[in-house]
Amino acid sequence: MNAKARIFFFGDTHGGFEHCREIVVAGKPDAVIFLGDIQASRPLHEILGDIHQMTDVWWIPGNHDTDSAAFYHNLFDSDLADRNLHGRVVDIHGVRVAGLGGVFRGTIWNPARPYWRFYSPRDYEAHSLVKSGKSGQGDRLRHRSSIFPCDYEALMQEQADILVLHEAPSCNRYGFTVLDRLALQLGASHVFHGHHHDRYDYSAHFERMGFVAHAVGLRGVLDSNGVVIRAGDLDGSGENRVAALQETSPQPVR
Repeated sequence: MNAKARIFFFGDTHGGFEHCREIVVAGKPDAVIFLGDIQASRPLHEILGDIHQMTDVWWIPGNHDTDSAAFYHNLFDSDLADRNLHGRVVDIHGVRVAGLGGVFRGTIWNPARPYWRFYSPRDYEAHSLVKSGKSGQGDRLRHRSSIFPCDYEALMQEQADILVLHEAPSCNRYGFTVLDRLALQLGASHVFHGHHHDRYDYSAHFERMGFVAHAVGLRGVLDSNGVVIRAGDLDGSGENRVAALQETSPQPVR
């Protein structure tokens, strides 16, 4: 990994961007990556203002980014739409970063089962149209932040230094071992994820998993070494503070 590249990882903003500009101005990162649940009330490029002129801005979607058509369009149709890392690997200042946004939903794919229901968004869209016609639009929008097997399998053919996720790998009590396998197949040495709104100490799992993992809390910011740039608003206050559970922990699908 290019140690000179300075990348900041922004945890779930949920519509709160007040901290972003100050951090970019002070830290002067080469790039920032938003880890989902952005919930932009206006087009993302408008909210960020001159931030995307000071640094490279990248993002992955979270489950709440498809809660409404407005959230979806303000992100996926913004001037930063092409900075979506989901399902691909991008060279960011010499660091190869892979992205897998969204969440596992049982309607699409429960990784705890040996099969999936829908392989790709196209498969699900076709099913939804046949089943409910135009009245199924809301559900189809929701599943634009679901993880589909096709996205996962495409990334399994790639190589990357860092994997960014919305969901967590198995070191979190609600994490997924399939994400461990993805990180290993990519050759990623570091994984960063959002979604759980707290920052956990996963160090007890590093040797078992074969990579370093970092949880970025609600509106928290970490650098590429896992150093806290801004503590998350709820760091240390969650009921799941102790996350060091075994790989066989339950893996519920939300």
